[in-house]
Amino acid sequence: MNANTPRQSPGAREEAVAQLLSRTARDLPTGRHEHHKERLMAHIEQAQRTQDTTPRTTGTRRLRLPRPAITLPAVAAAVAAAVITGTAMTGGNASGNRPVQLATGPVLTTRIGTASPHGVTRLLDQASLSTAQGDRPALKPGQYVYIESKTADTFVKTVNDKSTLASHALHNRQVWYSPDGTKGWLIDPAVNDSPGGETLSLPDEQGNTPVAGLNHPSYDYLTELPTDPDALLAKIYDETKGHGNSPDQEAFTTIGDLLGESYPPAALTKALFKAAAKIPGVVTVDNAVDATGRHGTAVARLDDKSGQREEWIFDNNTHVFLGKRTVQVSKATGPERLIKPGTVLFTSAITQRAVVNHIKQTPAQAG
Repeated sequence: MNANTPRQSPGAREEAVAQLLSRTARDLPTGRHEHHKERLMAHIEQAQRTQDTTPRTTGTRRLRLPRPAITLPAVAAAVAAAVITGTAMTGGNASGNRPVQLATGPVLTTRIGTASPHGVTRLLDQASLSTAQGDRPALKPGQYVYIESKTADTFVKTVNDKSTLASHALHNRQVWYSPDGTKGWLIDPAVNDSPGGETLSLPDEQGNTPVAGLNHPSYDYLTELPTDPDALLAKIYDETKGHGNSPDQEAFTTIGDLLGESYPPAALTKALFKAAAKIPGVVTVDNAVDATGRHGTAVARLDDKSGQREEWIFDNNTHVFLGKRTVQVSKATGPERLIKPGTVLFTSAITQRAVVNHIKQTPAQAG
């Protein structure tokens, strides 16, 4: 990006991003388009702020978005637009060893669990105690956090103006991050059809290194966040202002992202749980099921605009965080009208979260 590029007006940036995202929206799982647009807008604004204090450079920068199953590379270039390219999306087999063809059905469905406004604080307090009792060693320079999960999703796919529901088969996802977030690796057949995966390391070819933040956190960044729940929640609301369908929903989603594919220190994890309990509209949901079929109780929040409910699933006995899922609980409208209540739009299960000494090393290989 040219350091002398004039700053776009908010309206011009919004229009440019909307036009370019429309090229890839048909390949995005439903409900993700608006989220990625907001994330990309934030990254573009961050890039423009960075221009004022960095030497002149041109080129691309890879944006690493926190939600599993989607990776959108992006180029922020010129006054009028950011060039956004969606990755080719394929399904994966359960082992994740090789790419398979995109599944076209059946869609993922579930019984819609009963929501209750009671028990939220109690469940999240129990989850906090479970975190305190668990073994979560600090990540040291030269080490990597390793997170392995199972994921699957359902989405609207449009070909030649004909829309149908499709899904990515349940598959294995592995990701590695260095403490400062500048080195990493991803293996996910729904994102990259190479069995060996792809690099997430920074800087990019032009030397650009995005600054870590709530929506793209490094471990080092997480260690600097406040562990007082009120101060933490205030920071989340402030930094996500204007994103998502509502401030409360965006705060809940942001916390969910941090609990999922990142490695917050134990003290921060406890603060995230306690902060989530303070968000209006948060409920418990009985008999939620993660991507591997493990049953538990969920802490959840309904997005009134989309009719989608994001659920964080906890083991009924140990109260350990198992994974997340997004369920359509009310009738969808517009392009998503094909999605019926009970459809699981996204599901994940964390199967391993550990510290390893080398990139692409698994805990089993580390001994």
